[in-house]
Amino acid sequence: MRRTPSVTPAAAAVSSAASRSRAWPRARSAPLVCALLVALSAAVSGCASAPTPPAAAPGLADLMARPAEGALFDGIRAYDDGRYEAAEAHLRRALDAGLASARDRATAHKLLAFVTCTSSRVPECEAQFRAARAADPSFALERAEAGHPVWGPAYRRVAAP
Repeated sequence: MRRTPSVTPAAAAVSSAASRSRAWPRARSAPLVCALLVALSAAVSGCASAPTPPAAAPGLADLMARPAEGALFDGIRAYDDGRYEAAEAHLRRALDAGLASARDRATAHKLLAFVTCTSSRVPECEAQFRAARAADPSFALERAEAGHPVWGPAYRRVAAP
């Protein structure tokens, strides 16, 4: 008869405990090591590429240094001073120089419409109102401007659907 090796329960327990004690630290610490590596790599990558702050908006001096915006400013000032020929020249120069803002382009066209309407150039006035709307689809005259007896009718013709 063949003899099978007999292992006493105490010996089996010791042998089992020994094998568990060797495997337990590795199996138990693997998730911890992975978590530490992920945290460390995140920290290092965060240090390597710090977020850049948003760019500051250009100031008035920056805008005035641009030819188009400077010409627009001069055109607005000339218009407000009642120098309409000079205003027209400055506003056309601003548009030709390429105003960056759609709102600025609409403003230049609006003031050109006012100048051309007051000098009895109604078709050009209407064309300037159309150009203002093309530059900025949200363009609209203020209530007092829309009610003006000279350019109000031209604006209403252009604004009508």
